[in-house]
Amino acid sequence: MFHVLVSDSISSDGLAPLLNDENINVVQKKVSEVDDLEKYDALLVRSATKVTEELLQKMTNLKIVARAGVGVDNIDVEAATKYGVVVINAPDGNTISTAEHTFAMMASLVRHIPQANVSVKSGEWNRSAFLGTELYGKSLGIIGLGRIGSEIAKRAKAFGMNVLVFDPFLTKDRAQKLGVNSCKLDEVLAQADIITVHTPLTKETRGLLGKENIGKTKKGVYLLNCARGGIIDEEALIHYLEIGHVKGVALDVFEVEPPVNRKLLDFEQVIATPHLGASTKEAQLNVASQVAEEVLKFLNGKPVTNSINLPTLTKDIFDKIQPFYKLAKKLGQLASQYMKEPVQHIGIVYEGTVAELETSFITKAFLAGFLGERVDSTVNEVNAGLMAKERGISFSEKIASNGSGYANCIAVQVDGDHRTFSVKATYIPNYGERIVDLNGFDIDFYPAGEVLYVEHIDKPGVIGRVGKVLGDHGVNIATMQVGRKNIGGEAIMVLTCDKLIDDQLIEALVQFDDIVSAKTIHL
Repeated sequence: MFHVLVSDSISSDGLAPLLNDENINVVQKKVSEVDDLEKYDALLVRSATKVTEELLQKMTNLKIVARAGVGVDNIDVEAATKYGVVVINAPDGNTISTAEHTFAMMASLVRHIPQANVSVKSGEWNRSAFLGTELYGKSLGIIGLGRIGSEIAKRAKAFGMNVLVFDPFLTKDRAQKLGVNSCKLDEVLAQADIITVHTPLTKETRGLLGKENIGKTKKGVYLLNCARGGIIDEEALIHYLEIGHVKGVALDVFEVEPPVNRKLLDFEQVIATPHLGASTKEAQLNVASQVAEEVLKFLNGKPVTNSINLPTLTKDIFDKIQPFYKLAKKLGQLASQYMKEPVQHIGIVYEGTVAELETSFITKAFLAGFLGERVDSTVNEVNAGLMAKERGISFSEKIASNGSGYANCIAVQVDGDHRTFSVKATYIPNYGERIVDLNGFDIDFYPAGEVLYVEHIDKPGVIGRVGKVLGDHGVNIATMQVGRKNIGGEAIMVLTCDKLIDDQLIEALVQFDDIVSAKTIHL
């Protein structure tokens, strides 16, 4: 008999897979009301219950925590991994709900439905005040073509709209299959009549539609954000509403929720909802059913598909694989941030002692790190392969004889539409992770923190100029490594820095003739 504790409000219909199993005892109580926490094998939560390390210490028999939703901010995932507890969520249960809500907001925005509703209910009948715009024939700009963006594209095509997409990782094949036009960001901004954002909120996407980019849009553009608060800069939005450049705005999310910037909401042409993207009966039922079925599979010894942390491994295997798992994930993040373009294939070669382990987990750790920089949902070692396939990325792994000269070596090659990226790394006990080759250049650096990667010509004075620019911008160099193939030929610099590197610094560096490119990478 397995014991399952449901500590937040989750519908019985959603819990049916567990409730209908005679080998599972389901108790629906708040954690604070339970005296025998140590007996439970599984814990199901929404957002109210905080799964802390203290709670995990009390639930000594706990094997799995399931979040009936996407976010896991209320779960200490690191502590769960430490105690051998698998954490799962429902990453796609609200895809249709959010896509439909976005489309409802779009139609309401261009036809002034909320304003007209208020007018009629107040006793007015002013038809001429609410002259709207048709969606048919309009250009819809979608920024971010993940699950939700793809569903919106399908609906827009059905409405006869021309769909323009900015997603730096969208392959030509996938764009053709969906019948959308893959564009640069500036092209979407300049051509779209309506723009909707569907990216994760990251350092790169925060304020993506800010003062500069909104200024590049058509006069009379409509903007929508049903993704994450902060992707559209609210102060910039106010400015362009005031001068009449933006014709209408629909917001389901805000930088601070509930919103504190009332000035934005005072505009007649702004419509808003209180973060309702996932608020449908079907979505709530879907996320509950998904996690209930996942927990049932897990308790019956079957693999789960939406694990946030490591798959269940014996302590011995976990201890051996963990250093390479962490290294591979960093290599994936490094490759993804370097290759900001569509990718066709990823090949990984293992040499030495790492080749004796379960390399499939390590390969999927790389994919999770790589795709985590590109998609708007949780990627983990269980679903990484499937998500790569969905995005047209093939991958392979090989075992090779130890020709690298290291006790263990992970070598990766990423093939993109226009170029190839390669990296080799090793793990040395009591010394740590080391990257020993980047794009064919011999190098030796520890992959962590803020990294500046500079490609340049090997000439006297280049290193000094880079150091001066960093100094002028108040950026301190923590470590520096250089590599070259031939005297006076192609060379690289890899610097780790003590603070974030902004775009202005990068622009200052690439002004020098001998500097080919400069990139920032966060590890």
